[in-house]
Amino acid sequence: MTVFGCVCRPRGKAGSSAIFATWALGAALTAAPAALAQEAEEKAWLLDEITVTTTGLGTPRATHIGNISKIPEAEVEFVKPVQPSEVLNRVPGVGIQQGSGAEHLTAIRSPVLTGGAGAGSFLYLEDGVPMRAAGFANVNALMEAMDEVSGGIEVVRGPGGARYGSNAEHGLINFLSRPPAPDEDGELTAWGGPHDLFEVTGTASKTLGGADAASHGFRGSFSVLNDGGFRADSGLEQQKARLRYDYDAPDTRIEATLTAVNTNQETAGYVVGPDAYKNPALYKTNPNPEAYRDAWALRTAVRVERDLDDDLMLVLTPYARSNRMNFLMHFLPGQPVEENAHWSGGLLSSLVARLDGGHSLIFGLDTEYTDGSLSEIQYNAAPPFPAPPNNSPQGVHYDYTVKALVLAPYLHSEWQLTPKTLFSAGLRFEYTRYDYENHAPNGIFGRYLRIPSRVDEFSDVTPKVGLLHEFNENITGYVNLARGARAPQTTDLYRLQRLQVPGEAKSEELDSIEVGARGRWANISYETNLFYMEKRNYYFRDANGFNVSNGKTNHAGVELELAAPLPFGLDIAAAGTYARHTYAFTNITATEIILDGNDVDTAPRTLANVRLGYDFDGGDGRAEFEWVHVGDYWMDASNTAEYDGHDIFNLRLDYNVTENLALFGKLTNIFDTRYADRADFAFGNERYFPGEDRGLILGATLRY
Repeated sequence: MTVFGCVCRPRGKAGSSAIFATWALGAALTAAPAALAQEAEEKAWLLDEITVTTTGLGTPRATHIGNISKIPEAEVEFVKPVQPSEVLNRVPGVGIQQGSGAEHLTAIRSPVLTGGAGAGSFLYLEDGVPMRAAGFANVNALMEAMDEVSGGIEVVRGPGGARYGSNAEHGLINFLSRPPAPDEDGELTAWGGPHDLFEVTGTASKTLGGADAASHGFRGSFSVLNDGGFRADSGLEQQKARLRYDYDAPDTRIEATLTAVNTNQETAGYVVGPDAYKNPALYKTNPNPEAYRDAWALRTAVRVERDLDDDLMLVLTPYARSNRMNFLMHFLPGQPVEENAHWSGGLLSSLVARLDGGHSLIFGLDTEYTDGSLSEIQYNAAPPFPAPPNNSPQGVHYDYTVKALVLAPYLHSEWQLTPKTLFSAGLRFEYTRYDYENHAPNGIFGRYLRIPSRVDEFSDVTPKVGLLHEFNENITGYVNLARGARAPQTTDLYRLQRLQVPGEAKSEELDSIEVGARGRWANISYETNLFYMEKRNYYFRDANGFNVSNGKTNHAGVELELAAPLPFGLDIAAAGTYARHTYAFTNITATEIILDGNDVDTAPRTLANVRLGYDFDGGDGRAEFEWVHVGDYWMDASNTAEYDGHDIFNLRLDYNVTENLALFGKLTNIFDTRYADRADFAFGNERYFPGEDRGLILGATLRY
């Protein structure tokens, strides 16, 4: 399976080329010979895939109410991503910008969001369990995912279902662990590339019992990555490991996982200046050779399914996790050092009832307790800019702890109104309590405000309503109305700036409507939808570095995902989005003017990703040519500085030499294009994370 992602922008050549390519692709597929119909049936993955994210149970994508995309295990293994963005950006509506090493910023039906908004607007899951506590999210959360040995990845765009609360606002990503094989299996993969890039991954499993007796399955997986970095004084080392145990008996099923991730990074900062990412003298330099990021994460979860009756099942998932991170905030004046940590535990519980007539009900209660801490200390002398009183002085900026409690009952229901019409309704209530304790002197310290200890509480109600109708065997349509909400991140509430008022941050709310269809047309499998969303209480940092707590934004677009076989062993797949993300309020400061109707910064209207695949030698070999397009976008909220966008081309090849040996390679950025992974505007300057040069990666996989 392959996917193509596009967000089209009428301004500029890149936007028009993406629109033309989308039209030409549809025309070419429609004209494909009718003789391919049978092969199209075999590759109709859009309808046949089984998804688990929305209900926690196996649901055919054909009957899923609302959008959902799945990147199957085989595709993740074929892509062999250096970082998760390499495979996730195949999904429509998703645009993850890679920073230095494992650092990144995410967009899912949204602009690329930063700070607390970037951390709190997206939910990252492992087998349906959040990888971090709700108010303690990480803007670089994908560094804690283990996608190298994966059972697939599922993505929901827009507010998640009633089963998910805080952070499932703009979307969620669920990383599925690979289950044990029915008997046993094992594989070891090693590959290398430029700049001392080297990775080794391995996995092995064994299952005992089965047939009429209970079965016990075991799988162990690991990955080790070393990347010397293509820029000066940069590099990344990561180690990841996971153990999984599955127990399957006639009336009880258990899935237990233990995952550990360690990251050590020498960080490269922004290169600064007009089009600095194109400048041969600048784009490989590192203005911040002293920057670093060290982090580790440990988490475990046990999912227990118990059949109480033929149509009644109890699901309990206790979990625990611990995270710690230490990094230099090289992107801020004074370059303070932040240390943050939290440990947390909780229980996801639900009672699943299947009723006569095809109806179903899920009654759930989620509980979570977290104990977290954060300190920010500047060891450098105060820089000359900005000047007092907005300066960044030497010393302790913040030092606090937060204890958090979350209680969230919910109901998810599905009603078979007719044999071809399914109605869904859900409601979630989420109560969040933060008990904050300040360990630094109260009051203003330069630009920073350290507030006295306090308690904050938030209550959010998020309803969801959806309708799906099968018009015929080739087309199914759906409508979804949903509200997403998130309590403020603890950093939104307690890492304040002078002139701010404690307690002014409110829960963000996002109301969404989408209308979509999926099915087959000629030999094409497709899914497409239109969406519109309004967000209130948007909390972000303006150009002066101060937090804005009452922002409003609107989001509207169209998304497309399709796949089809072509003659001579070829196939093509695509996904796309045309979207506008705009401010719905006015905010004027001395250095930035945000006007109602402006594009939100870092919100390309066009993203595109098209792949042409070729299976050869009886299916033992596969080649894939990929086009990755990012349209132009404004780098600042005032819409005065613009990045031109880029087009990158990649080639991948995988060949099974024998049943036990596979060789593979990929050539990235074939034409050695100068581009920016991220373009930003701050403190009056353009600044960029340059994209990497052309690179060749070669490797091999041993299987038994």
